[in-house]
Amino acid sequence: MINRLIEMSLRNRGLVVVLYLGLALWGYWALLHTPIDAIPDLSENQVIVFTDWTGRSPQEVEDQVTYPLVTNLQGLAGVRVVRASSAFGFSMINVIFEDNIDLYFARTRVLERLNLITKQLPEGVVPTLGPDATGVGQVFWYTLESDQMNPRDLRTLQDWFVRYQLNSVPGVAEVASVGGYVQQYQIDVDPNKLRAYSIPLSTIVQAVQRSNNNVGGNVVEQAGQWAVVRGIGLIQSTDDVANIVIGSANGTAIYVRNVADVKLGNAFRTGVLDKNGKEAVGGVVIARYGVNTLAVIQSVKQRIEAIKSGLPKGVEIVPFYDRTQLIQRATHTLKRTLIEELILVTLAHIIFLAHFRSILIVTIPLP
Repeated sequence: MINRLIEMSLRNRGLVVVLYLGLALWGYWALLHTPIDAIPDLSENQVIVFTDWTGRSPQEVEDQVTYPLVTNLQGLAGVRVVRASSAFGFSMINVIFEDNIDLYFARTRVLERLNLITKQLPEGVVPTLGPDATGVGQVFWYTLESDQMNPRDLRTLQDWFVRYQLNSVPGVAEVASVGGYVQQYQIDVDPNKLRAYSIPLSTIVQAVQRSNNNVGGNVVEQAGQWAVVRGIGLIQSTDDVANIVIGSANGTAIYVRNVADVKLGNAFRTGVLDKNGKEAVGGVVIARYGVNTLAVIQSVKQRIEAIKSGLPKGVEIVPFYDRTQLIQRATHTLKRTLIEELILVTLAHIIFLAHFRSILIVTIPLP
């Protein structure tokens, strides 16, 4: 068999050269397009399901959220095991699939099942899928720094501008916000004033919920033109909340401001971002499964440069963790090792064989 293959190759030298060049070009293309990362992905083939139920104890979350989800997700095709944990106001489920199952096929199956399970969960509880990333997907961290803005304003800028800009970069699965304070409209109710007006707390909650809404109407025709009629009721400021009517007494309207103080405040938080001993506000860029990490990081840096002109005066985006250098050092080490091996193999052939054509046969295909 080997003799016949050698004989055929000698008779068809042109064809052998063409096949070799084709393989060389294919290998060069693969070298340029192969995803590069410095950290091997050893995580499970999994889909993560997050569910928030604010203010509930771990036992309630376990009984009414986690248990129904786990029992229904166990029957999916290709599922190896389902792991879950319940915390205060929070549930996390890891659906681990077999290694031969495509990640996006698995996400589709989980999403289909979640659409059926939602009816079994408490009202207002909606499970969501985690990002289509791996356990080593956190490739770039950054902070927003300014001497003129407080942590709450920086977090608002991160949530409503920077995060959306970076999330549109190809290859980015999610941009998570870290640190600072989430802005809230807070209504501090005075129980003594409620008692004086004989108004229950639920009345204030319902009034605020009903008032924060736009109402669509119809059209009015005037002089051959249509005028659109609609009611504008979305809350724009604390004054809008304070002027919501919650009842009446002796023909006089009772407003939220009569029984409560309305202000902008900070939402409750469970963690902070620390940078060099100081509290900071930033974000985490998570790369999508199977992408070229180095290319994603470069695209994120280019987008950051592009959006700098849209930032408020005095605000800077400063890299906090960048995997680029780690990847470059790893690839540099690999290149250096390959070159050293190439030189050693070539020298060994020169010394022991002293045959130029034999050297080419082994040395050229080695890279």
